[in-house]
Amino acid sequence: MTPASLRVSEHPGTDGGQLPPPFAHFSADLLAGALAALPPAAVTLFTESWNDLPADAHLGAGTPYRFRRYSRFRILPDGLERLPHTAFFQDAAVNRVNGGVDRMFAPLSDGVAAGAALATVVRTLRERLPGPRDGMDACGVHQIRVVATTDAEGHPAPEGVHQDGHCYVAQVLIRRENVEGADSRLYGLDRVPVHEALLTTPFETIVLDDRRVFHGVTPIRPAAGAGRGVRDMLLVDYFPFEG
Repeated sequence: MTPASLRVSEHPGTDGGQLPPPFAHFSADLLAGALAALPPAAVTLFTESWNDLPADAHLGAGTPYRFRRYSRFRILPDGLERLPHTAFFQDAAVNRVNGGVDRMFAPLSDGVAAGAALATVVRTLRERLPGPRDGMDACGVHQIRVVATTDAEGHPAPEGVHQDGHCYVAQVLIRRENVEGADSRLYGLDRVPVHEALLTTPFETIVLDDRRVFHGVTPIRPAAGAGRGVRDMLLVDYFPFEG
């Protein structure tokens, strides 16, 4: 695990103690080890499902470069309970490109939503949130593919440096093929850079406290000699369940 930067000050916790640094960068070993307990076919179904993501209709781009699915879940002691499908909403204050509007994305496929792989990832990372976990019993799950060609870059974060408007956010690399760029960058609340990483290995993960840091990702382009590059990510937003 890459240690969190010491440039970000700690804040008092609810019990009067100190919160941990507001992010953690985990090697692929964490999730790969947790998923190793499952049948290989269950993990393959999960990772290959990124090949079946509809185009993001909210980009406003002539040629789609981002493909996406989204669902919400309640986190239970023995798994995940899928919640009714709704639009994804972010306030304009945190997303200056797509904020303030309801964005309806296709839901996760039934096999992925009910699969042991997703539940394992969500629960493993929930145990490693960089702050109090009490009440973090719901999540939004985003499957995202960003494509770059020789004619057009792909933009993992078209809104630039931003917050997502949740409590915690986990960023999990699923696939990186023929890609240059996509540097993940974290900033303190004063917009001073505190951490930079290039996620290169499947299941490498950054988990952050969205209330205490900003984040962004640089555009992607095809690697030298490649006509197309692909970057697949799983994003998990953690927040309290509201029944």
